[in-house]
Amino acid sequence: MSKYSRRLGRTLAVAVAGAVALAGCASAEGSDDNGSSGTTTTAYGILGDQGDGGTPVSGGTVSFASYAPVTSLDPTVTQPAGATGGTEMAAVYDVLMRYDTQSKDFQPQLAKSFDESADHLTWTLELRDNVTFSDGTPLDANAVVASIDRYNQRRGANSQVYTQMVQSNVAQDPSTVVFTLKQPWRTFPAMLAYGHGMIVAPASQQGDKFTPIGAGPFTVVSLQPQQELQLKARADYWGGAPNLEGLKFVAIAGEQPKVDALKTDGVDMIYLRNAQTVNAAKAEFPGYVETTSMSMVGQLNGAPGRPAADPRVRQAIAYAVDPEVLNQRVRAGEGMPGTDMFQPWSEWFGDVSGVSPDAAKAKELLDQAKADGFDGKLTYVGVNDPDAQQLALAVQAQMNSVGFDVALEYTSSITDMVKRLYIDRNFDMSYGAYSIADVAPEIRLYSSLSSTSTNNILSYKNPQMDELLSKVLSAPDETAKRAAIVDIQKLVNTDQPFLSWGAGANYVAWSPDVYRANPTVDGIILFDKAFKSN
Repeated sequence: MSKYSRRLGRTLAVAVAGAVALAGCASAEGSDDNGSSGTTTTAYGILGDQGDGGTPVSGGTVSFASYAPVTSLDPTVTQPAGATGGTEMAAVYDVLMRYDTQSKDFQPQLAKSFDESADHLTWTLELRDNVTFSDGTPLDANAVVASIDRYNQRRGANSQVYTQMVQSNVAQDPSTVVFTLKQPWRTFPAMLAYGHGMIVAPASQQGDKFTPIGAGPFTVVSLQPQQELQLKARADYWGGAPNLEGLKFVAIAGEQPKVDALKTDGVDMIYLRNAQTVNAAKAEFPGYVETTSMSMVGQLNGAPGRPAADPRVRQAIAYAVDPEVLNQRVRAGEGMPGTDMFQPWSEWFGDVSGVSPDAAKAKELLDQAKADGFDGKLTYVGVNDPDAQQLALAVQAQMNSVGFDVALEYTSSITDMVKRLYIDRNFDMSYGAYSIADVAPEIRLYSSLSSTSTNNILSYKNPQMDELLSKVLSAPDETAKRAAIVDIQKLVNTDQPFLSWGAGANYVAWSPDVYRANPTVDGIILFDKAFKSN
């Protein structure tokens, strides 16, 4: 596989999760008012009084209409997030650590233990005994180190924050891996719940050919890229043979057709992101909701020669676009609009809000830029689908009303959008999503805003931001982390490297006869204990 192909595959996953992500609204009993559109929110959790189903039943296949059907099961190519293949890959590889939504901490999954030293700079991972990959070879410390090194070398998602924070990972003995950090990081276990914790077997990579060989509860039967993935259960899985015979991930275009398929037993699970379908599904089906911050953002290309290289232009756009207008015109009023990076429902909400829309201030700033030679022209790039077009038109109308001259251009597909934004960087403005969960928000903040991150398509390089990101990463407690995030909000209000337009929710809904589907980070679902009742 060429370097270009690997990069395109990796960035495709980013854009699938971002460029066309739809804002959602999640509601749950006992949650806090978010102050937006009269809704209430919960950050994450299982909804529906379903119970645990009693004694598990063996047999059956769960069919899952995912958000973005996978093209590859290589974790360095496919973004290891719930929307973009993380669930599929976790079924094949398992994860070293998982996030427990009840205890709200990270717990060993494929690992046996993961302990932090007193000086907070060394983490020691102990592996379970007698774990094997599906090809029969042992999953030992050398295999873990080799898989993580491969992941970083091929620049898998979040690899740059890993290399920024981790000095070394060494196989101390066959069952022990020692991680030495460059600076303290209390939530380092989160990294091993994502792609770094999806350990691929040494035999997986043979030259340019990759074969998905893992230690997870299922193995691959067949993969038709972006259409269907079939998995079968492993009788020799370390945690005991799965209850299910298999899993089938299918492609269904459109969110309402997914809901219809779940209603008619065409599928057993669906992944939703649109506010209207999320709300409808929550009212009818049990499932897992995950509310994310900055699920709706305006991307500004601040590279030299681009309009947004001028901070006054960026600020003018921020004041010109009202997220509530976008919510009404594009989300039927059911979204979670706002300029706060983290809204009041979030654990990381602070005492500093985002900027308030102000057309007069936008015009004043734009006039200043025009006085220095800016002609007011700017190109907004979007995907050629109805939702994206409505959003683009709503943004264009508000910006033009204060004096901009915004031209709209549409790409024919998400793949083309990825190439244009993440590879060619040929855009002035676009739409995306950072989709930052309350659990370990520093990972995606770093990916989106760090000067050294290749996922930072804003051309935004600010040493002050890098210092603040480092403070978030190494915060000794929640109070210090929140304070550092508040300082980031202050800097964003001044620099406006991107535009925060609202939060959203993802909902993995399932049939009432599906039990013990176990969510971990970022909407990834584990199926090692799942079953279907008769």
